[in-house]
Amino acid sequence: MTLDLIGDTNDYCGKGLSGGRISVQPSPKFRGEPTENIITGNVVLYGAIAGEAYFRGVAGERFAVRNSGAQAVVEGVGDHGCEYMTGGTVVVLGATGRNFAAGMSGGIAYVLDVDGDFAKRCNPSMVDLEPCCEAESGGRRASCCRRLIENHARYTGCEARAGRSSTTGRSTARRFVKVFPKEYRRALAELAHEESSG
Repeated sequence: MTLDLIGDTNDYCGKGLSGGRISVQPSPKFRGEPTENIITGNVVLYGAIAGEAYFRGVAGERFAVRNSGAQAVVEGVGDHGCEYMTGGTVVVLGATGRNFAAGMSGGIAYVLDVDGDFAKRCNPSMVDLEPCCEAESGGRRASCCRRLIENHARYTGCEARAGRSSTTGRSTARRFVKVFPKEYRRALAELAHEESSG
């Protein structure tokens, strides 16, 4: 199923998303800057397990809380983004509120650290912050991030912003921070060891 919404959404958009695609963009009559305006409410993608979601604008608090498999792109989030996330991929093309990644034990988040102060707003107790680079894991994860950004441009009509944020540009890629849960890293390492040892 595909839902393309022109307008904005309330709280719990995409709650329990289990496949398909949601895209949300402002009306063509909107004259503001999407990256400075809320387009979707609080607790978006709560408990999502699969599918994709693209938001041309800022989300409220607790974006992707308890996400366990969905992929999403948003242009900013409020407090407690990716809280208790266990899987999936989230790309944030703008600022975050405080306490990002609290209780995050799985999945990956990529945050465009425009002002260079994202670390102050992230909860480091369960995650490591790393630069995003094409070389990681053979480029698979970075390629996933780039693909999601390109999809965001296609599905929300924000070609200019997503183009500026594309990970194909080295200078912009260096501004992305990868949020990598420590437990998830350990699990991936154990899985790789088991596969290599047969």
